[in-house]
Amino acid sequence: MASPAFSLTNSISHPNSISGVAADFYLRRSTHSNLLLSRTIRSLRSRRGLAVKNVASSQEQKLKDTLTQEGPTANVLSRMIEGLFSSPHGFKYNHIAFLNFGVCFSGIPDTLDGILPDSASVASSIKYHTAFTPSFSPEKFEDSQALYYAAAESVRDMLIINWNATYDYYEKINVKQAYYLSMEFLQGRALLNAIGNLELSGVYAEALRKLGHTLEAVATHEPDAALGNGGLGRLASCFLDSLATLNYPAWGYGLRYKYGLFKQLITKDGQEEVAESWLEMGSPWEIVRNDVSYPVKFYGKVSLGLDGRKEWVGGEDIMAVAYDVPIPGYKTKTTINLRLWSTKVAPESFDLLAFNAGDHAKAYEALKKAETICYVLYPGDESLKGKTLRLKQQYTLCSASLQDIIARFERRSGELVDWKKFPEKVAVQMNDTHPTLCIPELIRILVDVKGLSWKEAWEITQRQALRLVFFSSSSDRQKTKFLWCTLFLHSYLSGRTVAYTNHTVLPEALEKWSLNLLQELLPRHLEIIEMIDLELINTIIAEYGTEDLELLQQKLKEMRILDNIELPSSILELLVKPEDIPATNAVEEDETSNEAIESASEEDQSEVEVEVEVEVEEDTDTTENKTSLKFEPDPKLPKMVRMANLSVVGGHAVNGVAEIHSDIVKNEVFNEFYKLWPEKFHNKTNGVTPRRWISFCNPELSKIITKWTKTEDWVINTEKLVELQKFADDEELQSEWREAKRSNKKKVVSFLKEKTGYLVSPDAMFDVQVKRIHEYKRQLLNIMGIVYRYKKMKEMSPKERKATFAPRVCIFGGKAFATYVQAKRIVKFITDVGATVNHDPEIGDLLKVVFVPDYNVSVAEVLIPGSELSQHISTAGMEASGTSNMKFAMNGCILIGTLDGANVEIREEVGEDNFFLFGAKAHEIAGLRKERAEGKFVPDPRFEEVKTFVRSGIFGPYNYNELMGSLEGNEGHGRADYFLVGKDFPGYLECQEKVDEAYRDQKKWTRMSILNTAGSSKFSSDRTIHQYARDIWMLEPVVLP
Repeated sequence: MASPAFSLTNSISHPNSISGVAADFYLRRSTHSNLLLSRTIRSLRSRRGLAVKNVASSQEQKLKDTLTQEGPTANVLSRMIEGLFSSPHGFKYNHIAFLNFGVCFSGIPDTLDGILPDSASVASSIKYHTAFTPSFSPEKFEDSQALYYAAAESVRDMLIINWNATYDYYEKINVKQAYYLSMEFLQGRALLNAIGNLELSGVYAEALRKLGHTLEAVATHEPDAALGNGGLGRLASCFLDSLATLNYPAWGYGLRYKYGLFKQLITKDGQEEVAESWLEMGSPWEIVRNDVSYPVKFYGKVSLGLDGRKEWVGGEDIMAVAYDVPIPGYKTKTTINLRLWSTKVAPESFDLLAFNAGDHAKAYEALKKAETICYVLYPGDESLKGKTLRLKQQYTLCSASLQDIIARFERRSGELVDWKKFPEKVAVQMNDTHPTLCIPELIRILVDVKGLSWKEAWEITQRQALRLVFFSSSSDRQKTKFLWCTLFLHSYLSGRTVAYTNHTVLPEALEKWSLNLLQELLPRHLEIIEMIDLELINTIIAEYGTEDLELLQQKLKEMRILDNIELPSSILELLVKPEDIPATNAVEEDETSNEAIESASEEDQSEVEVEVEVEVEEDTDTTENKTSLKFEPDPKLPKMVRMANLSVVGGHAVNGVAEIHSDIVKNEVFNEFYKLWPEKFHNKTNGVTPRRWISFCNPELSKIITKWTKTEDWVINTEKLVELQKFADDEELQSEWREAKRSNKKKVVSFLKEKTGYLVSPDAMFDVQVKRIHEYKRQLLNIMGIVYRYKKMKEMSPKERKATFAPRVCIFGGKAFATYVQAKRIVKFITDVGATVNHDPEIGDLLKVVFVPDYNVSVAEVLIPGSELSQHISTAGMEASGTSNMKFAMNGCILIGTLDGANVEIREEVGEDNFFLFGAKAHEIAGLRKERAEGKFVPDPRFEEVKTFVRSGIFGPYNYNELMGSLEGNEGHGRADYFLVGKDFPGYLECQEKVDEAYRDQKKWTRMSILNTAGSSKFSSDRTIHQYARDIWMLEPVVLP
């Protein structure tokens, strides 16, 4: 069983005890030197772990009194404390360094409540860490990189205090807790965020100045944690910040990727990928929990144990080890946890015999297999090995996390564990389909390990189990439906453990796994998935009956979890004549599982009993219909497991992440499920944390907002931003607003020069599109618009150019997945256009095109505050929500975009006049594609002009026929302009003309900018988290005493 993550009692047997070895060392080397005292207690710290307490300088005498109480170590402690306080710098200078030593005493406060250090104390703590927890050799101590690690460790010491207090309290009151499982957590740098949330930014800035450095320079040495790629991971990180700030008991669970996705290099050949190096020097924010590890199994076989339970035996075994990262809330003691799993094997798996025989590869084969699981985020899945590795990653996340969650539930429950209360104490949120294996894994643990029945496990996971069969008349079927709905409502209110957030409507992103791969890698889970699929089939038949078999066949084809796989024989018996039942079935019914279901059904009869009668109609047509439909799979198609369908069936709630996206989820992607279970479906529009994305990354603007709203509360109550609307036309506010924007633009100028070598003018409009490179996000539309702009400029005189176009710096950023060839072509195209345009003396500062390499959170924190126009131009209906659009709007950047994702709601909130809109609507897309397939689309002449210009070789020798060809033709893979670039191109150009016109009127533009910030209050992740907690998790805030 896992131990409490941060319990003081785990590492200290008695609060007033002190190591005799350390005491003897101190007495032998008796001196009042601060350095020797540090060394003395440092040896103590290594024995006592990382649980610490804190004390304010005002409590100096209280601390002395406490430490010199009677006891076996009183004299030693007294002498040590005298040495500390007789230091020339006094207690203030030394108390944090002293407390870093890990000594815990009664009477010292349990949290940082109202006890904040001054700059001298912080400087002392940083000096301590440079000497005693160094990541660098002594001659490097004065480097700002070395000071970053020391500063981060001093912050972590303070975080641990509230970290411990938070979970001690949660353990004490046995609170319900939410667990957010995500394959990505794109945290960004932690130092500035942590000291900002602790309200210590000024203190640390002053402390580092005393040490001869600036906070800004030191902070730049922190590498971004390479735990994510795009909006999915950034959203997860915003959610953790909001959960902590709002005092919700919650943890995040993810994987600790050693090399991240990749580090992006931009060369003459376009994008190149190399491994991330974020862990090269170690991370000062994480704490390895070697005592918290869980076994994870792959392959093997399923057998029946002597006790009648299923046993998953044999195969390949690894261990998942916990690494914990503290997540502090803003202006609160609550500090929650992000637990990341790393993978290894037991030492005995190292084949020493093979090693000594010279077969070194064989010796560490098991170790490498295990470590590989957490090497790279989203490994290439073109090969079977790549697919297997991805599935291993997903299962490792699910299995280790659920074992940890269950261990915590059992520990908090005490000796008598009531599994019916599991949903009352646990809420599991799956961030997209990657953690879908949580559903069968939870059932496996409950049934195979904990001994629960199928009915009990299924009820805990999703809803009350009920084996349904049917009456012969329609009126009786209505009774069945009524009873089913009644039972579902009951379970909806009680069995609420696992929930699913959908993040995409792209078919390729709705994960499917090969049946054969799942059978081989996770044989027990496939059995459980088959049983869940059977539950679903019964529900579908209950809903639609057996009279119209064509309709039923259609529903089963669309809704089943198992795709293109035979129906179980028991179901076929209800649907077709015995002679028409296929001789073999790919999915064999498990006798033991069926017995468990039968038993569960019998247990249920005290609550409700639904009798089964299937009436065989004598009508000839009906009989022929029943015998003509075979319900057989298509041998030409693969047999797959649909993870999104499993998430919907196994989860008690399903939510989209923007209003338009949730409508598409209900009406298109999961329409059949929505008709069956409308209660399951929610909308939870995404949000971003205003702490990182305004307050910390844009201090100039933050000061202005505070001044004009007359409060700092907007940082946690963004509704107060609406106050800015009153002053949108105020000349003083507009002047301050423009000054702040220009200051941020100058930072961007310096940044671009450093990262790309290009020098741009701060007088130009900064036009930015930064996001993952994908065809549906349409960076191609943007760059083709720029090419058209460049071509027109070249055709004009200098005077005409200046009169027609506002100066622009067009900035791109984002990674193309390593095997996504078309996306990498787009990156190459953008960089080639930039290389040509930026060196054209005729154009000068009127147009620049810059691709920022290796876009990440830290880059965004520079670019977003200085941006003036931001492009969110995805094909309508294809972007689930987006979160960068929210960040840009919060920072007073005006958006140009389609009615897609959260753009729709942003436009409603900021005002239609403050958003540049173009493009086809989501409901029009299918018709436009059909029109294209029928050869009815006529491209705009300007679009054809741009393609011809590109093919002329103006941007270099690279052959762009494949890229341009994807925009041509009427059908075929990689053809026919699937993402409607050509269709939206004319409207895009006309909209950009409106942008130029508006930018020339700086008063109007500034007003629009102010109203974007004022209208962005809805898009705080605090609002989103409140909605999840209220509607899905049934979670209440817990404020530490």
